[in-house]
Amino acid sequence: MTDDPFPWPRTCPFAPPPQYAKLPPVSRHELASGRQVWLVAGHEEVRQVLRDPRVSSDRADPRFPVVFPAAQQALGKARAKPSYGGMDRPEHTLHRQFVAGEFTVRRVEALRPRIQEIVTEHVEALLAGPRPADLVAALALPVPSLVICELLGVPYEDREDFQRRTRMILSRTSGPEESVEAFMGLMGYLDRLVAAKRARPDGADLLGRLIAKYVEADVYDHEQLVSLASGLLIAGHETTANMISLGTVALLEHPAQLAELRRDPSLTGNAVEELLRFFSIADLVTARVATADLEVGGVSVRAGDSVIALSAAADHDPAVFERPGELDVRRDARRHVAFGYGIHQCLGQNLARLELEIVFGTLFSRVPGLRVAVPLEELPFKTDGIMFGLHELPVLW
Repeated sequence: MTDDPFPWPRTCPFAPPPQYAKLPPVSRHELASGRQVWLVAGHEEVRQVLRDPRVSSDRADPRFPVVFPAAQQALGKARAKPSYGGMDRPEHTLHRQFVAGEFTVRRVEALRPRIQEIVTEHVEALLAGPRPADLVAALALPVPSLVICELLGVPYEDREDFQRRTRMILSRTSGPEESVEAFMGLMGYLDRLVAAKRARPDGADLLGRLIAKYVEADVYDHEQLVSLASGLLIAGHETTANMISLGTVALLEHPAQLAELRRDPSLTGNAVEELLRFFSIADLVTARVATADLEVGGVSVRAGDSVIALSAAADHDPAVFERPGELDVRRDARRHVAFGYGIHQCLGQNLARLELEIVFGTLFSRVPGLRVAVPLEELPFKTDGIMFGLHELPVLW
Protein backbone atom coordinates (compact mmCIF):
# COMPACT_ATOMS: atom_id res chain seq x y z
CA MET A 1 0.00 0.00 0.00
CA THR A 2 1.09 3.58 -0.67
CA ASP A 3 -0.02 6.74 1.12
CA ASP A 4 -1.41 8.34 -2.07
CA PRO A 5 -4.56 6.84 -3.58
CA PHE A 6 -4.42 5.52 -7.12
CA PRO A 7 -4.23 6.77 -9.90
CA TRP A 8 -0.91 8.58 -9.69
CA PRO A 9 0.06 11.37 -12.11
CA ARG A 10 2.89 11.23 -14.61
CA THR A 11 5.51 13.68 -13.39
CA CYS A 12 7.54 13.32 -16.60
CA PRO A 13 5.77 13.21 -19.98
CA PHE A 14 8.23 10.58 -21.21
CA ALA A 15 7.74 8.09 -18.37
CA PRO A 16 4.94 6.35 -16.48
CA PRO A 17 4.13 7.57 -12.95
CA PRO A 18 7.32 7.16 -10.88
CA GLN A 19 5.52 4.83 -8.44
CA TYR A 20 5.29 2.19 -11.17
CA ALA A 21 9.03 1.50 -11.03
CA LYS A 22 8.65 0.30 -7.42
CA LEU A 23 5.59 -1.91 -7.97
CA PRO A 24 5.89 -5.69 -7.71
CA PRO A 25 4.09 -7.69 -10.39
CA VAL A 26 0.87 -7.68 -8.33
CA SER A 27 0.08 -5.48 -5.32
CA ARG A 28 -2.85 -4.09 -3.32
CA HIS A 29 -3.68 -0.37 -3.33
CA GLU A 30 -6.52 2.04 -2.67
CA LEU A 31 -8.55 4.19 -5.04
CA ALA A 32 -9.66 7.72 -4.15
CA SER A 33 -13.12 6.23 -3.50
CA GLY A 34 -11.64 4.04 -0.78
CA ARG A 35 -12.14 0.83 -2.77
CA GLN A 36 -9.24 -1.62 -2.66
CA VAL A 37 -7.79 -2.66 -6.02
CA TRP A 38 -5.13 -5.07 -7.27
CA LEU A 39 -2.63 -3.28 -9.50
CA VAL A 40 -1.02 -5.67 -11.97
CA ALA A 41 2.29 -4.30 -13.26
CA GLY A 42 4.34 -7.22 -14.61
CA HIS A 43 4.23 -7.78 -18.39
CA GLU A 44 3.33 -11.47 -18.21
CA GLU A 45 0.88 -10.90 -15.34
CA VAL A 46 -0.91 -8.15 -17.27
CA ARG A 47 -1.31 -10.46 -20.27
CA GLN A 48 -2.55 -13.24 -18.01
CA VAL A 49 -5.25 -11.02 -16.49
CA LEU A 50 -6.39 -9.64 -19.85
CA ARG A 51 -6.84 -13.09 -21.39
CA ASP A 52 -8.47 -14.76 -18.37
CA PRO A 53 -12.24 -15.36 -18.81
CA ARG A 54 -12.63 -15.14 -15.02
CA VAL A 55 -11.83 -11.42 -15.19
CA SER A 56 -14.78 -9.29 -16.32
CA SER A 57 -15.03 -6.00 -18.26
CA ASP A 58 -18.65 -5.40 -17.24
CA ARG A 59 -18.76 -1.79 -16.07
CA ALA A 60 -22.31 -2.28 -14.77
CA ASP A 61 -20.97 -4.61 -12.07
CA PRO A 62 -21.07 -2.62 -8.78
CA ARG A 63 -17.70 -4.15 -7.86
CA PHE A 64 -16.04 -2.70 -10.99
CA PRO A 65 -13.20 -0.26 -10.11
CA VAL A 66 -14.25 3.27 -11.05
CA VAL A 67 -11.10 5.38 -11.49
CA PHE A 68 -12.80 8.53 -12.83
CA PRO A 69 -16.36 8.76 -11.41
CA ALA A 70 -17.38 11.85 -13.43
CA ALA A 71 -16.51 10.21 -16.74
CA GLN A 72 -18.32 7.03 -15.72
CA GLN A 73 -21.44 9.00 -14.79
CA ALA A 74 -21.40 10.88 -18.11
CA LEU A 75 -21.18 7.62 -20.05
CA GLY A 76 -23.96 6.17 -17.92
CA LYS A 77 -26.25 9.08 -18.79
CA ALA A 78 -25.55 8.82 -22.50
CA ARG A 79 -25.56 5.07 -23.12
CA ALA A 80 -28.47 2.73 -22.65
CA LYS A 81 -26.31 -0.25 -23.56
CA PRO A 82 -22.59 -0.98 -23.23
CA SER A 83 -20.22 -0.92 -26.15
CA TYR A 84 -18.31 -4.13 -26.87
CA GLY A 85 -15.47 -2.91 -24.61
CA GLY A 86 -17.74 -3.40 -21.60
CA MET A 87 -19.00 -6.86 -22.53
CA ASP A 88 -17.93 -10.37 -21.61
CA ARG A 89 -18.33 -13.65 -23.47
CA PRO A 90 -20.61 -14.75 -25.10
CA GLU A 91 -22.18 -11.32 -25.72
CA HIS A 92 -18.81 -9.81 -26.56
CA THR A 93 -18.06 -12.58 -29.09
CA LEU A 94 -21.38 -11.97 -30.87
CA HIS A 95 -20.83 -8.25 -31.36
CA ARG A 96 -17.09 -8.31 -32.02
CA GLN A 97 -17.48 -10.80 -34.85
CA PHE A 98 -19.60 -8.28 -36.75
CA VAL A 99 -17.01 -5.50 -36.40
CA ALA A 100 -13.69 -7.36 -36.60
CA GLY A 101 -13.78 -7.88 -40.35
CA GLU A 102 -13.92 -4.12 -40.91
CA PHE A 103 -10.45 -3.63 -39.42
CA THR A 104 -8.33 -6.38 -40.96
CA VAL A 105 -4.89 -5.41 -42.25
CA ARG A 106 -6.08 -5.83 -45.84
CA ARG A 107 -9.19 -3.68 -45.46
CA VAL A 108 -7.35 -0.96 -43.55
CA GLU A 109 -4.52 -0.90 -46.10
CA ALA A 110 -7.09 -0.10 -48.78
CA LEU A 111 -7.70 3.18 -46.92
CA ARG A 112 -4.07 4.30 -47.28
CA PRO A 113 -4.55 6.56 -50.34
CA ARG A 114 -7.46 8.46 -48.77
CA ILE A 115 -5.74 8.81 -45.40
CA GLN A 116 -2.64 10.11 -47.21
CA GLU A 117 -4.81 12.72 -48.96
CA ILE A 118 -6.31 13.85 -45.65
CA VAL A 119 -2.90 14.10 -43.96
CA THR A 120 -1.30 15.92 -46.90
CA GLU A 121 -4.15 18.45 -47.03
CA HIS A 122 -3.76 19.25 -43.34
CA VAL A 123 0.04 19.46 -43.44
CA GLU A 124 -0.20 21.85 -46.42
CA ALA A 125 -2.78 23.94 -44.56
CA LEU A 126 -0.45 24.01 -41.53
CA LEU A 127 2.41 25.32 -43.69
CA ALA A 128 0.17 27.97 -45.25
CA GLY A 129 -1.16 29.19 -41.93
CA PRO A 130 0.16 31.44 -39.16
CA ARG A 131 3.11 30.65 -36.89
CA PRO A 132 3.23 29.34 -34.27
CA ALA A 133 0.49 26.83 -34.99
CA ASP A 134 -1.26 24.41 -32.65
CA LEU A 135 -0.47 20.97 -34.03
CA VAL A 136 -3.30 19.42 -32.00
CA ALA A 137 -5.93 21.63 -33.65
CA ALA A 138 -4.27 21.67 -37.07
CA LEU A 139 -3.40 17.97 -37.45
CA ALA A 140 -3.73 15.65 -34.46
CA LEU A 141 -7.49 16.08 -33.92
CA PRO A 142 -8.87 16.62 -37.45
CA VAL A 143 -7.06 13.73 -39.17
CA PRO A 144 -8.50 10.84 -37.09
CA SER A 145 -11.82 12.70 -36.89
CA LEU A 146 -12.15 12.88 -40.68
CA VAL A 147 -10.99 9.28 -41.08
CA ILE A 148 -13.60 7.98 -38.63
CA CYS A 149 -16.25 10.22 -40.26
CA GLU A 150 -15.60 8.61 -43.62
CA LEU A 151 -15.53 5.13 -42.12
CA LEU A 152 -18.81 5.55 -40.25
CA GLY A 153 -20.46 7.27 -43.20
CA VAL A 154 -21.04 10.69 -41.64
CA PRO A 155 -22.38 12.93 -44.48
CA TYR A 156 -19.93 15.60 -45.61
CA GLU A 157 -22.26 18.45 -44.64
CA ASP A 158 -22.43 17.15 -41.04
CA ARG A 159 -18.71 16.75 -40.45
CA GLU A 160 -18.00 20.27 -39.21
CA ASP A 161 -20.64 19.93 -36.47
CA PHE A 162 -19.44 16.39 -35.76
CA GLN A 163 -15.87 17.63 -35.21
CA ARG A 164 -17.07 20.64 -33.18
CA ARG A 165 -18.85 18.38 -30.70
CA THR A 166 -15.83 16.10 -30.51
CA ARG A 167 -13.50 19.05 -29.81
CA MET A 168 -15.84 20.25 -27.06
CA ILE A 169 -15.87 16.83 -25.41
CA LEU A 170 -12.07 16.66 -25.43
CA SER A 171 -11.28 20.32 -24.67
CA ARG A 172 -9.85 21.20 -21.27
CA THR A 173 -11.76 24.51 -21.38
CA SER A 174 -15.10 22.68 -21.41
CA GLY A 175 -16.71 22.31 -18.01
CA PRO A 176 -18.29 19.00 -16.92
CA GLU A 177 -21.77 20.14 -17.96
CA GLU A 178 -20.54 21.29 -21.39
CA SER A 179 -18.72 18.01 -21.98
CA VAL A 180 -21.75 15.94 -21.00
CA GLU A 181 -24.02 18.14 -23.15
CA ALA A 182 -21.67 17.75 -26.15
CA PHE A 183 -21.47 14.01 -25.61
CA MET A 184 -25.24 13.69 -25.34
CA GLY A 185 -25.55 15.77 -28.52
CA LEU A 186 -23.11 13.48 -30.29
CA MET A 187 -25.04 10.41 -29.13
CA GLY A 188 -28.23 12.03 -30.39
CA TYR A 189 -26.59 12.61 -33.76
CA LEU A 190 -25.41 8.98 -33.95
CA ASP A 191 -28.91 7.85 -33.02
CA ARG A 192 -30.33 9.75 -36.02
CA LEU A 193 -27.50 8.60 -38.30
CA VAL A 194 -28.05 4.92 -37.48
CA ALA A 195 -31.81 5.34 -37.98
CA ALA A 196 -31.27 6.99 -41.38
CA LYS A 197 -28.92 4.23 -42.54
CA ARG A 198 -31.32 1.56 -41.29
CA ALA A 199 -34.09 3.17 -43.35
CA ARG A 200 -31.94 3.36 -46.50
CA PRO A 201 -29.34 0.59 -46.31
CA ASP A 202 -26.67 0.65 -49.01
CA GLY A 203 -23.61 -0.98 -47.39
CA ALA A 204 -21.34 1.79 -48.65
CA ASP A 205 -19.80 2.51 -45.23
CA LEU A 206 -18.99 0.76 -41.96
CA LEU A 207 -22.27 1.60 -40.23
CA GLY A 208 -24.29 0.51 -43.24
CA ARG A 209 -22.45 -2.80 -43.42
CA LEU A 210 -22.82 -3.40 -39.67
CA ILE A 211 -26.57 -2.77 -39.88
CA ALA A 212 -26.83 -5.28 -42.73
CA LYS A 213 -24.90 -7.90 -40.72
CA TYR A 214 -27.09 -7.43 -37.64
CA VAL A 215 -30.28 -7.60 -39.70
CA GLU A 216 -29.11 -10.72 -41.53
CA ALA A 217 -28.29 -12.41 -38.21
CA ASP A 218 -31.72 -11.34 -36.88
CA VAL A 219 -30.15 -9.61 -33.86
CA TYR A 220 -30.58 -5.98 -34.91
CA ASP A 221 -30.84 -3.64 -31.91
CA HIS A 222 -30.88 0.09 -32.62
CA GLU A 223 -29.57 1.18 -29.21
CA GLN A 224 -26.77 -1.36 -29.42
CA LEU A 225 -25.69 -0.04 -32.83
CA VAL A 226 -25.65 3.54 -31.50
CA SER A 227 -23.51 2.45 -28.57
CA LEU A 228 -21.14 0.52 -30.83
CA ALA A 229 -20.82 3.56 -33.10
CA SER A 230 -19.95 5.80 -30.16
CA GLY A 231 -17.39 3.27 -28.94
CA LEU A 232 -15.74 3.17 -32.35
CA LEU A 233 -15.73 6.95 -32.49
CA ILE A 234 -14.12 7.48 -29.09
CA ALA A 235 -11.66 4.58 -29.31
CA GLY A 236 -10.60 5.48 -32.83
CA HIS A 237 -10.41 9.22 -32.39
CA GLU A 238 -9.00 10.41 -29.08
CA THR A 239 -6.34 7.71 -28.77
CA THR A 240 -4.88 8.37 -32.23
CA ALA A 241 -5.07 12.14 -31.77
CA ASN A 242 -3.12 11.91 -28.51
CA MET A 243 -0.49 9.64 -30.06
CA ILE A 244 0.04 12.03 -32.99
CA SER A 245 0.83 14.94 -30.68
CA LEU A 246 2.82 12.91 -28.14
CA GLY A 247 4.78 11.07 -30.82
CA THR A 248 5.67 14.36 -32.50
CA VAL A 249 6.95 15.84 -29.23
CA ALA A 250 8.91 12.70 -28.37
CA LEU A 251 10.71 12.61 -31.71
CA LEU A 252 11.44 16.35 -31.66
CA GLU A 253 12.81 16.05 -28.11
CA HIS A 254 14.92 13.02 -29.11
CA PRO A 255 16.73 14.44 -32.17
CA ALA A 256 19.08 11.46 -32.56
CA GLN A 257 16.06 9.15 -32.91
CA LEU A 258 14.38 11.52 -35.35
CA ALA A 259 17.61 11.65 -37.38
CA GLU A 260 17.59 7.83 -37.53
CA LEU A 261 14.05 7.95 -38.85
CA ARG A 262 14.87 10.56 -41.47
CA ARG A 263 17.91 8.60 -42.64
CA ASP A 264 15.84 5.44 -42.95
CA PRO A 265 12.09 6.10 -43.50
CA SER A 266 11.49 2.33 -43.61
CA LEU A 267 11.81 2.49 -39.80
CA THR A 268 8.57 4.48 -39.50
CA GLY A 269 6.39 1.44 -38.77
CA ASN A 270 8.87 0.25 -36.17
CA ALA A 271 9.00 3.73 -34.64
CA VAL A 272 5.20 3.73 -34.32
CA GLU A 273 5.34 0.50 -32.29
CA GLU A 274 8.05 1.95 -30.05
CA LEU A 275 6.10 5.16 -29.50
CA LEU A 276 2.99 3.16 -28.61
CA ARG A 277 5.04 1.19 -26.06
CA PHE A 278 6.87 4.25 -24.79
CA PHE A 279 3.70 6.16 -23.91
CA SER A 280 1.04 3.45 -23.39
CA ILE A 281 -1.53 6.23 -23.14
CA ALA A 282 -4.56 4.03 -22.40
CA ASP A 283 -2.98 2.84 -19.17
CA LEU A 284 -6.19 2.94 -17.14
CA VAL A 285 -8.81 1.51 -19.50
CA THR A 286 -7.96 -2.07 -18.55
CA ALA A 287 -9.87 -1.99 -15.27
CA ARG A 288 -11.56 -5.31 -14.48
CA VAL A 289 -13.37 -7.25 -11.75
CA ALA A 290 -12.65 -10.88 -10.88
CA THR A 291 -15.71 -13.15 -11.15
CA ALA A 292 -13.95 -16.17 -9.62
CA ASP A 293 -10.91 -16.89 -7.50
CA LEU A 294 -7.62 -16.93 -9.43
CA GLU A 295 -3.89 -16.66 -8.86
CA VAL A 296 -1.84 -13.94 -10.55
CA GLY A 297 1.90 -13.72 -10.04
CA GLY A 298 1.69 -15.94 -6.96
CA VAL A 299 -1.01 -13.71 -5.40
CA SER A 300 -4.53 -14.93 -4.65
CA VAL A 301 -7.18 -12.71 -6.19
CA ARG A 302 -10.68 -13.42 -4.90
CA ALA A 303 -13.99 -13.31 -6.71
CA GLY A 304 -15.34 -9.75 -6.54
CA ASP A 305 -11.90 -8.14 -6.24
CA SER A 306 -11.18 -5.07 -8.38
CA VAL A 307 -8.19 -5.35 -10.74
CA ILE A 308 -6.38 -2.85 -12.98
CA ALA A 309 -3.85 -4.19 -15.49
CA LEU A 310 -1.35 -1.35 -16.01
CA SER A 311 -0.20 -1.32 -19.63
CA ALA A 312 2.34 1.46 -19.05
CA ALA A 313 3.96 -0.57 -16.26
CA ALA A 314 3.95 -3.73 -18.38
CA ASP A 315 5.44 -1.88 -21.35
CA HIS A 316 8.28 -0.63 -19.13
CA ASP A 317 9.01 -4.03 -17.60
CA PRO A 318 12.83 -4.37 -17.82
CA ALA A 319 12.48 -8.16 -17.96
CA VAL A 320 10.87 -7.77 -21.40
CA PHE A 321 12.16 -4.43 -22.74
CA GLU A 322 15.82 -3.63 -22.16
CA ARG A 323 16.33 -0.01 -20.99
CA PRO A 324 12.55 0.60 -21.16
CA GLY A 325 12.85 4.30 -20.31
CA GLU A 326 14.80 4.99 -23.51
CA LEU A 327 13.09 5.77 -26.81
CA ASP A 328 14.66 3.57 -29.50
CA VAL A 329 13.07 3.56 -32.96
CA ARG A 330 15.05 0.42 -33.85
CA ARG A 331 13.73 -1.56 -30.87
CA ASP A 332 11.53 -4.58 -31.52
CA ALA A 333 8.57 -3.40 -29.42
CA ARG A 334 5.93 -5.68 -30.91
CA ARG A 335 5.22 -7.38 -27.56
CA HIS A 336 3.80 -4.17 -26.13
CA VAL A 337 0.29 -4.16 -24.68
CA ALA A 338 -0.56 -0.55 -25.53
CA PHE A 339 -3.59 -1.87 -27.46
CA GLY A 340 -4.53 -4.23 -24.66
CA TYR A 341 -4.45 -8.01 -24.93
CA GLY A 342 -6.83 -10.93 -25.21
CA ILE A 343 -10.41 -10.69 -26.44
CA HIS A 344 -10.58 -6.95 -25.77
CA GLN A 345 -7.45 -6.03 -27.69
CA CYS A 346 -8.19 -2.84 -29.62
CA LEU A 347 -10.19 -3.55 -32.79
CA GLY A 348 -8.90 -0.45 -34.54
CA GLN A 349 -5.19 -1.03 -33.91
CA ASN A 350 -4.39 -1.59 -37.61
CA LEU A 351 -6.10 1.68 -38.50
CA ALA A 352 -4.29 3.56 -35.72
CA ARG A 353 -0.93 2.18 -36.87
CA LEU A 354 -1.59 3.24 -40.46
CA GLU A 355 -2.69 6.76 -39.49
CA LEU A 356 0.36 7.26 -37.27
CA GLU A 357 2.73 5.90 -39.91
CA ILE A 358 1.33 8.25 -42.56
CA VAL A 359 1.23 11.29 -40.26
CA PHE A 360 4.81 10.94 -39.00
CA GLY A 361 6.17 10.05 -42.43
CA THR A 362 4.49 13.05 -44.06
CA LEU A 363 5.04 15.58 -41.28
CA PHE A 364 8.77 15.02 -40.80
CA SER A 365 9.56 14.80 -44.51
CA ARG A 366 7.42 17.80 -45.48
CA VAL A 367 8.36 20.03 -42.52
CA PRO A 368 12.05 19.33 -41.83
CA GLY A 369 12.50 22.40 -39.62
CA LEU A 370 9.62 21.57 -37.30
CA ARG A 371 10.22 22.38 -33.62
CA VAL A 372 8.23 22.87 -30.42
CA ALA A 373 7.59 26.59 -29.89
CA VAL A 374 7.74 26.56 -26.06
CA PRO A 375 9.85 24.78 -23.43
CA LEU A 376 8.74 21.22 -22.72
CA GLU A 377 7.67 22.08 -19.17
CA GLU A 378 5.17 24.64 -20.50
CA LEU A 379 3.25 22.16 -22.65
CA PRO A 380 -0.26 21.38 -21.31
CA PHE A 381 -0.18 17.62 -20.92
CA LYS A 382 -3.34 15.70 -20.02
CA THR A 383 -2.48 14.32 -16.61
CA ASP A 384 -5.96 14.22 -15.07
CA GLY A 385 -7.92 12.08 -17.51
CA ILE A 386 -8.31 8.48 -18.53
CA MET A 387 -6.08 9.03 -21.59
CA PHE A 388 -2.65 10.64 -21.50
CA GLY A 389 -2.05 13.23 -24.21
CA LEU A 390 -1.70 16.91 -25.00
CA HIS A 391 -4.30 19.66 -24.99
CA GLU A 392 -2.19 21.89 -27.27
CA LEU A 393 1.14 21.65 -29.08
CA PRO A 394 2.47 25.02 -30.37
CA VAL A 395 5.02 24.49 -33.12
CA LEU A 396 7.26 26.55 -35.41
CA TRP A 397 9.24 25.65 -38.55
